[in-house]
Amino acid sequence: QVQLVESGGGLVQTGGSLRLSCAASGRTFSSYAMGWFRQAPGKEREFVAVIRGNGGSIYYADSVKGRFTISRDNAKNTVYLQMNSLKREDTAVYYCASGRTVTMYYREYDYWGQGTQVTVSS
Repeated sequence: QVQLVESGGGLVQTGGSLRLSCAASGRTFSSYAMGWFRQAPGKEREFVAVIRGNGGSIYYADSVKGRFTISRDNAKNTVYLQMNSLKREDTAVYYCASGRTVTMYYREYDYWGQGTQVTVSS
């Protein structure tokens, strides 16, 4: 059974940094794309970043480009999201997801973590 477990969320001030981690188990990690999404209260789930299984392709939402960095360590079955220069509008629950294609569409992903809260205060 596939499991994805996020960690690293918390409360941070505007301009600060956080690093999210997502540990995966139950499938051959390096064979699947890993995405990060977020959902703020009252809003739809939003694409943040995605990385191919071998790390060869990476895409970001325009809203986070230049501030966030997605990476993965296939030896540790873990994907990361380094978030710098955080803004209040980055406040959301952040989810990692595993899928067969490199895509920004959340319906294309097979498995999801439980989410981790990120709150950015001024």
